Amino acid sequence: MSSCDLLIRGGHLATMVANGDPYGVVRDGAIVIDSGRISWVGPEAELPPAVARTPAASWNARGRWVTPGLVDCHTHLVFGGNRASEFEARLGGLTYEEIARAGGGILSTVSATRAASDDDLLETGRARLSAMCSHGVTTAEIKSGYGLELSTELRMLRVARELEAALPVTVQTSLLGAHTLPPEFKKDRDGYVDLVCTEMIPMAASEGLADAVDAFCERIAFTPEEVGRVFEAAEAHGLPVRLHADQLSDLGGAALAARHGARSADHLEHASEDGVRAMADAGTVAVLLPGAFHFLGGGRRPPVASMRASGVEVAVASDLNPGTSPVVAPLVVLNLACTLFGLTPEQALAGMTRVAARALGLEDEIGTLEVGKKADLAVWDVREPAELSYWLGANPCVRTVHGGILGTERVG
Repeated sequence: MSSCDLLIRGGHLATMVANGDPYGVVRDGAIVIDSGRISWVGPEAELPPAVARTPAASWNARGRWVTPGLVDCHTHLVFGGNRASEFEARLGGLTYEEIARAGGGILSTVSATRAASDDDLLETGRARLSAMCSHGVTTAEIKSGYGLELSTELRMLRVARELEAALPVTVQTSLLGAHTLPPEFKKDRDGYVDLVCTEMIPMAASEGLADAVDAFCERIAFTPEEVGRVFEAAEAHGLPVRLHADQLSDLGGAALAARHGARSADHLEHASEDGVRAMADAGTVAVLLPGAFHFLGGGRRPPVASMRASGVEVAVASDLNPGTSPVVAPLVVLNLACTLFGLTPEQALAGMTRVAARALGLEDEIGTLEVGKKADLAVWDVREPAELSYWLGANPCVRTVHGGILGTERVG
């Protein structure tokens, strides 16, 4: 090792490697980056002398903390309009389910999204994703699900792909055609599930627009049997699956996700002990979404203690969406994961780095600071990593590195 593309030195590293040390900390550390990947990481005192003398570029972190770039593994950030009026309605006493059954909820966003142009979706989506990137996110998952017709579902996925090209972020896409029943299929549930299975999934797969298929298993959405059909179609086209499971009631979504080898089951407020055990056996990640729990006024908490006892890995995500989690600040989500769900700051950060990467099937690429992994980093002006969950509303992110490219330093 005689040189490198980029040397980051003078900082403390929260590598998030699960080695028994809190945060996988390396104080007074350095990171060597070559061809967009980490080629060396460790104490700066052990830095190979030739690298220290001849880096192509070098940056001094000046005592700040460096972590893996944040991974937001569950968002719905491409959509038209907003649902502020429904927020008022809920404060006035209506429930989420009552609003949805009256034609609001997801369907109101479907109407706005269908009417929006590609340019509108791209512009508003870029604003939201840019805000997330400024808060340390270097990988984000983006779902469709507000089209509920072939053309708009595919348009949403194309816009998500365009966002990746426009910003310093990796985007993973999920086809969520089975989000809720569109009004034109109100009396033909089987017909709509057929559309998802025989047109949406094959088209998204053939055009390379979807990295996974998701579904919403709930009384106001789709039954376990219908979701099973969707997942079988996804599997037939080589696409992994994920599931919105047991958010409002226990329909056995956690166990359903596990039976299909889903990468993750998300929400899980009403997941049963049997469902949690099934997830553990299948290696399905639990994705907690405290923003939605908070925004909907709380209620039953996910069985986090059971997940821990069973060995289910726990990720944390924003669930950025217009109806139940309009949040673009990932550190707020870390705080809520701690204050509402009882995670420690270390567990919350692992949930938005190492474990979130696993929920996306990217654990070999991102999520920890290790040799061979993609050089996606975030630099924070904090004294200890716990501050990332502690400060509510602050943004201590100084800059990010995405694929080895050093982003602009944030001042003030």
